[in-house]
Amino acid sequence: MASFLNTERVSGLYVNYYEEIKVIPFLKMFHLLSVVVWVGGMFFAYMVLRPSAAEILQPPERLRLWDKVFSMFFKWVWLSVVLVLASGFYMISLMGGFASLPMYINLMMLLGIVMTLIYFYVFFKAYAAYAVLVGKQEWPAAGALLGTIRKLVGTNLGIGLLTVVVATIGVHLQ
Repeated sequence: MASFLNTERVSGLYVNYYEEIKVIPFLKMFHLLSVVVWVGGMFFAYMVLRPSAAEILQPPERLRLWDKVFSMFFKWVWLSVVLVLASGFYMISLMGGFASLPMYINLMMLLGIVMTLIYFYVFFKAYAAYAVLVGKQEWPAAGALLGTIRKLVGTNLGIGLLTVVVATIGVHLQ
């Protein structure tokens, strides 16, 4: 068994043997669980909840429902964003940085950063204004803003699913 300071070539990369064996599996676990929460939550909201709510709820009830859904889901997204980025950057640092990584990992990070920037816009700009409009019961304006949020969530869902494809297939194409 290698000492803490020894490095070995693992999966085509030079990494600290101890950290590869002891830390990376846990980082990957938190990374993947966070992706599942974020992307899976968007999938459920976009593909299941949205059409169901549109079918059975009138606009004021539907808009209030989405306000509550967002306020609860976005707490989980914040946790997911922090864990995905922290675990991703830490694993990259353990593996020698971006320059030493296969292209698919760099692409995963790029897509994750784009998703995060879209989420920041949704949360700080669109949702902040949406919550105010719902509170004031300005239903037409809130409905229009919900349409914008829907499009951005749909975009992020597509990028999230693409990232899963890159991660799954990329490891086999290096």
